[in-house]
Amino acid sequence: MRPFTYAIKPSYYANLKIKHKVFSIISLVVGICFLGTYLSLQYVYSIYDEQLYSKSSQLLNLSSSGIENELKKLDRISYNIATDLKVQELLVSLNEYTPEFEKYKIRSYITDRLIQYAGNEKYIYSIEIMDVLSGEAVAGQSSRSSSAKKQRILNESTASEGGTRWIVPDAEDSYLIAAREIRSYNGTNFDLNHLGTLTVRIYFDKIVENVLAGSELKNGDLQVTSNNHVIYPISSGSEEQTPLSVETDINRQVYEIKPYKGQQYFISQVRSEYLGWTYLSLTPFDKIFTKINLMKNILFVSFVVILLLIMAVTIKFARTLTKPIEELIGRMRQVQKGDFSLTGMENTDWTSMQMDEVGQLKRTFRMMIQQINELITENYSKQLIIKETQFKALQAQINPHFLYNTLESINWLAKSNGQPQISKMVESLGFLLRSSISLKETLITVGEELDIVMNYITIQRFRFEERLVFELDVAEDTRSLLLPKMTLQPLVENSIHYGLESMLEPCHIRIWTKRELGSLIIVVEDNGPGMESSLLEQVRRGEAPTRGSGIGLRNIEERIILAFGEGYGVSVESEIVGGTQISIKIPDETREMHV
Repeated sequence: MRPFTYAIKPSYYANLKIKHKVFSIISLVVGICFLGTYLSLQYVYSIYDEQLYSKSSQLLNLSSSGIENELKKLDRISYNIATDLKVQELLVSLNEYTPEFEKYKIRSYITDRLIQYAGNEKYIYSIEIMDVLSGEAVAGQSSRSSSAKKQRILNESTASEGGTRWIVPDAEDSYLIAAREIRSYNGTNFDLNHLGTLTVRIYFDKIVENVLAGSELKNGDLQVTSNNHVIYPISSGSEEQTPLSVETDINRQVYEIKPYKGQQYFISQVRSEYLGWTYLSLTPFDKIFTKINLMKNILFVSFVVILLLIMAVTIKFARTLTKPIEELIGRMRQVQKGDFSLTGMENTDWTSMQMDEVGQLKRTFRMMIQQINELITENYSKQLIIKETQFKALQAQINPHFLYNTLESINWLAKSNGQPQISKMVESLGFLLRSSISLKETLITVGEELDIVMNYITIQRFRFEERLVFELDVAEDTRSLLLPKMTLQPLVENSIHYGLESMLEPCHIRIWTKRELGSLIIVVEDNGPGMESSLLEQVRRGEAPTRGSGIGLRNIEERIILAFGEGYGVSVESEIVGGTQISIKIPDETREMHV
């Protein structure tokens, strides 16, 4: 069943009507072009997304660096406060035996000291120091944190062992807190006793807004998260915001398009190295992609409309080609049935009939029918067999003529549509057909045979491109010598079939000549895989099967011997991986001498 399936496919296409073939081919070409263009646009849009992300990521990196630089400055301030000698002395002087009034004065001095640090910092909401006696010295606004929150701050600062512990805003406290434990030291004596806890409350939202004020991120949204907790924007109500995440591998800089707050956003994210926070920029998708989507839709609709228009034009074009042919086929079928009348053709306006090949074929057909009718009327019974023979002979003449004219029509169409390659192939094919079908002369000149070869090479170069390397090295004075027609072209064809088609690298085919006493040797050689010795002997004996043109070496040799005698012919040399060399020996005499 498999061979039958494979055999039916080409015959099915071959049996289609010409208009269906033309429509199918043009539709296929347009469809491929449409698909290629659409995929190319999709690729361009994906590159645009990458570029957009790259720019967004750069801005996000700069913004996150600016924010954390401000936090580093505030961190240094907290360190300076914790290591301030005056603050250290005042905290050391506090103990359970200190009178209450003295405690009040000491805490007032500490507050004055804190005011000096907080006075010039626009991002500090308050600075608090809780001493070992649970007393507080506050510079700035006094916080109203719950005892649980205060205990959490104490625990976090103790766990940091003198370092800064950042406590993110929550529903109770909307400020970013930098907490640090204050430990004692005196000169070179680092006893590191606990003296108190420093708490710095920071306007984190102001830091973000000031940093973003000079960038394009101010037009979008920014979200800062830490351990699945939103730091910015700060929640206005009691409910915490749900943090966004682009993907689990947060160490990579990535982007994604996903819904947020009821609309699509273009989201890119980075993770900071200083605090390990995640920064996400959210740009409304519709804002940046509305025009792009509109352009996509316009292009898609335009392509569909163009495709439909091309199909409509193709159908009309195919009908203009095939309708006259179908009418002519209908008349031929009537003639095939024996109806030689001119019914339906007598009223045709022949002066307005198209002058292309189909119109000429119609005129020829009408004249042929008229001649047949005249012969039938003159001598129906006597000339019937002769007329049938003439009709068949005329058909045999029409077929190649129609083929040549059709090739000329294709050539004209290729030139008019700016397809020089198709035009060149059609011209070469027409030349080969005329040369192979023409029976006027059995002997032609070497130059005429080389013209056939060059036209054949022209066609094959369009097929194999750079894989075919052809070289012609023939002396000019040898081109007038005679040899049988179709001697060199089959040899070049064999080099392509047995050499080029079985190679991946370029195949070099060369035709060159050399002279011997009274003879000319024409050599066709290639660098193909060559032949084994057993196959070479079969070729020399003429027993090897042929393919391609079907003109074997034995056929060529017999025609040379028939034309010039036993002293001339063909010789073959070949080696494995060494290529093949075929030599043609002909008389070294001109056309006039041969005649």
